[in-house]
Parts: sequence; structure tokens; C-alpha cells
Amino acid sequence: MGNIVAIVGRPNVGKSTLFNRLIQRREAIVDAVSGVTRDRHYGKTDWNGREFSIIDTGGYVVGSDDIFEAEIDKQVELAIDEADAIIFMVDVESGVTGMDEDVANLLRKVDKPVFLVVNKVDNNKRAEDAVEFYALGLGDYYTIASINGSGTGDLLDAIVEALPEKEEEEVEVLPRFAVVGRPNAGKSSFINALIGEERYIVTDIAGTTRDSIDTKYNRFGFEFSLVDTAGIRKKSKVKEDLEFYSVMRSIRAIEHSDVCLLVLDATRGFDGQVQNIFWLAERNRKGIVILVNKWDLVEKDNKTAKDFEKYIKKQIEPFTDVPIVFISVLNKQRIYKAIETAVEVYKNRSKRIKTSVLNDTLLPVIEKYPPPAYKGKYVKIKYIMQLPTPQPQFAFFCNLPQYVKEPYKRFLENKLREYFNFTGVPVSVYMRKK
Repeated sequence: MGNIVAIVGRPNVGKSTLFNRLIQRREAIVDAVSGVTRDRHYGKTDWNGREFSIIDTGGYVVGSDDIFEAEIDKQVELAIDEADAIIFMVDVESGVTGMDEDVANLLRKVDKPVFLVVNKVDNNKRAEDAVEFYALGLGDYYTIASINGSGTGDLLDAIVEALPEKEEEEVEVLPRFAVVGRPNAGKSSFINALIGEERYIVTDIAGTTRDSIDTKYNRFGFEFSLVDTAGIRKKSKVKEDLEFYSVMRSIRAIEHSDVCLLVLDATRGFDGQVQNIFWLAERNRKGIVILVNKWDLVEKDNKTAKDFEKYIKKQIEPFTDVPIVFISVLNKQRIYKAIETAVEVYKNRSKRIKTSVLNDTLLPVIEKYPPPAYKGKYVKIKYIMQLPTPQPQFAFFCNLPQYVKEPYKRFLENKLREYFNFTGVPVSVYMRKK
């Protein structure tokens, strides 16, 4: 389970610069696909072997100061709800501002580690000026210059020290199915229809479900937790940040789940926001089932479902081995089929394949279609094994791993899917030196 650290503060204090510095340490920024949570405001980093997610709540709203004030309050409240630790950033050049005091008032009541970080401290004079931030009543502060990174090491040491150890949560063996999607796609109604009781009040205003709620559920002799992630605050009037909050809530739910049920509204299609959530789940290597809801509202002829499926698969290439179930929550159509499919995907994700079976099945195929020679050198794959990870990852041992390129890895992945059924599950293929 990952920890989440949120960076809050008023605009232009350097939140994004710090955020970028922290995630740059990982070559792979979590969302290389552009536009996930708008310009990468979500990333993973690690420090001294502890990995955590960072969320930069910064700069979503352009507008007058009073819009900013409301917006910052919202960001801080969201951070208080969602994060395990909070970095509160202020700027030594402008000193303590009224807005900083407002944020400090909210944060003083919080029962989570709060790190007051004074940015732009790049000389002794400024280090002395930073003393005035004691006035915020948040105790000691950290001085950094996020532009060149000085001081960030001490800050990270302190954060990692303060993050709750998440290991003990592993005890819960129940599989977790997260119901994700954009506001108003029918996530809560789907869960209501399954559980058959109005656990959630469902209305037409986007964002009436406030928090992600876990419901234990038993069906087909299979027990699991259902996680509803609707949870966007009612206050969000601004359409745009509504999307951001829905993604932020989805992030946590996705990270903590085994299978994501991605609910989309058939009348709106598989749009950018839905795709963002899909790729977040894929990059977190979770099982995925796509549920096309409100299918009863779509004008159909005999081949519409097929066409719609084709259109979705086109958008999710190259990871097209994903089940798509057409449902109507309103008419309770195929909602149990949706859960059955999720159970299958869960089983696929936790599948372990014996090393002997892997080698007996795939080595003959590889012999028939070996990796293309590279600069006159032949790659020989000698041995295959599945790695002991929660999701399917395979190591192919060979003499020249660096010469095996993406297309061939994709070929191997497709063969794994063909022989062993990993529908709905991202599969990772690694080349290792024997």
C-alpha cells in the first residue's frame, strides 16, 4: 500500500518545482501519457527505499483572489482527507501572508504529520528571515530552495520517518474491487443495485457521494470488498477541478485495489477523463474491467455493441485484452455479469504458472520465432520464470537482453496471453541476463 504526501500552499510559492524535483528521481514518471490529472500533478518517488505518491494540489484555478481562497481551502481539505502527510509550502520572499495564515489555521487541527516548508531560502539573510514563520503556530519549519534542491534531503528524511508503516494492512486478504470512473457515470447506483440497499444516496448532482466507502460483499461463494470512489465534494462548482478531484480520489482507490471496475456512461463515450483513469489503473498494474453503463439509453441496431467495443479497444491499444461488459444499472441488466467478470480478472491476476509449464509451452514458440538478430548478434532465450509479485511479471533469461526490443516483448506478452489467459490484467515482460 502506498503512502500519499500532498503539497499545499498558495499559488507561486514553488510547489510544482518541488514536486517535479521529487518525482524526477524516478526515471519513469507515473504518467508519461500526457494529461493525466493535468500536467502530471501525481507522481511516485522513493527515498531511502520507501516509496510514496506525491500530489501537487497547485495551480488549478485562474481568477481573482477570492476564488483562490476558496480553492485553496478546498485543496487543503482534500489533502487533509486523502494524504498521509502534508507539506505546507510558504515563500520567504513574501513572508507570512493572510492566505498562509488561513491554511495554517486549517492545518493546526489536523492529526497528521504537517511539514512547514519555507522555500526560496538560498542565502543566510533569507534563512534569518524565515524565523517569522514560527508565527504560524506549526512549530519547526524546513528551509529549502526547491529550484536547486538544497534542503530537500532533510525534508525527505523527516517525511519518510513520519509516514505510517503500511505493512500491517497486508493482513486483509479480501480482494478489493474499486468502482472508478468520472462523476455521474453511475458508480454509486451500480453498488446500490448490487447490494440492494440504498447505502449511498444517489442524486443527479455530480459529486454527492463524499468518501470512498468499503462494503464487504459475498456472492458466488466469493467474498470481496467493494470500494466506491465517487467522493467529490459537493462544493466543487468549477467543472474543471471536479475532474481533478475525481481523479485524485480514483488514484488512492486504484492504488489500494486489486481490480478496477471502470464505469463509463455510454452516452458520453470513452472520453479523455475515462482514458486517464484507465491508464492510471494500467500503470499501477491492476486488473481492469470496463463497464459501459446506461446502455439502455443508446440507440441500437444489431451491431452497436460490437462497434462500441471496437471503438474502446482502439483507444486502449496496445492493452486490448480487457473485458468490456454492457450494463444498465437502472434496469439491473448484467450487473452480476460485471461482478463475475471482475472475479475472473482477479483470479487471472493472482495466477501462478509453474516454471516447467512456462518453459515447455513457450520455448518451442520462441525457437520458431526467435527475437530478430541485432547488429549480426543472435539473441538466445534459454529460460523463463514468473516473478513472485502480486501481479503477473515474467523474466526471460537470455544472453543479450539489451538487444530485445519492444515489439518482440509485446509478441511474448501476446503469447503468454494466448496460452494462459490473463484477460483484464497488465502483464510485464522483463529480459534478464542469464
